[in-house]
Amino acid sequence: MKTSGSLVTLGIIAAWYSSNIGVLLLNKYLLSNYGFRYPIFLTLCHMLACSTLSYLAISWLTVTPMQAIRSRVQFFKISSLGLIFCLSVVGGNISLKYLPVSFNQAVGATTPFFTAVFAYLMTRTREAFLTYAALLPVVAGVIIASGGEPSFHLFGFIVCAAATAARAFKSVLQGILLSTEGEKLNPMNLLMYMAPVAVTVLIPATVLMEGDVVGIAVSLSRDDVKFLWYLLFNSLLAFLVNLTNFLVTKYTSALTLQVLGNAKGAVAVVISILIFRNPVSVTGMMGYTITVIGVVLYNAAKKRSNQSK
Repeated sequence: MKTSGSLVTLGIIAAWYSSNIGVLLLNKYLLSNYGFRYPIFLTLCHMLACSTLSYLAISWLTVTPMQAIRSRVQFFKISSLGLIFCLSVVGGNISLKYLPVSFNQAVGATTPFFTAVFAYLMTRTREAFLTYAALLPVVAGVIIASGGEPSFHLFGFIVCAAATAARAFKSVLQGILLSTEGEKLNPMNLLMYMAPVAVTVLIPATVLMEGDVVGIAVSLSRDDVKFLWYLLFNSLLAFLVNLTNFLVTKYTSALTLQVLGNAKGAVAVVISILIFRNPVSVTGMMGYTITVIGVVLYNAAKKRSNQSK
């Protein structure tokens, strides 16, 4: 029984790695290499998949009990989180039009920095000195990587940083808005309610900002059926990222997820360089390495600080 449980856990971790890296690389391929430069529509496909499949996973597969929305106030809070979640995903996809995956991951690794800033500004939460000190190499690494990135694009960098900040803002806001015991939702139920909110925002945004993208997608699918399969598989992976994220936490712990996340970024960088052959510099890789080390130190310092409280 113990061996069987270990195999299940390893399988879930493998699925989490595969889906995270897979959706990142496929997003980059579609938005940059394939030439389908419509990040808002791509995000809409992701959110449609998350909306439908999260409901099926909860109601049919019972991966977790269904949690109901208890009030209009709670619905408003969830809608606010859904909007921020939508902006973070759109921003991340837009940045992949301009930046290589390796640099995108370097900027994304600064999430702990933005989380600490928003936590202090919004809740006056103070961390230990060592925790804040660990954030210095996180930021310094990205500055070094920016200076040494051959494919640096200012607009792509700004959008990627904004998407990273939005991700951190959502996590802090979620802790504030859904802090009472009666309002707490597990990640799968929260996704089930947030994704439709994102869809309602993304549909008019797609129509206004990306014109006849549906017609273009249909035309591409007729000319090359592989495009349709890419789009469907990419949307499925977007849901699997959230599902396996929830399952890894359920079968292991939030700390394990953080450790695996640190390694995942490095693996994604290596694989993306091998696949897309984007130019890298010693300075850029050194900067990214410093950032990853900073994130590891930050997680360790935060764990020690929490244990001492």
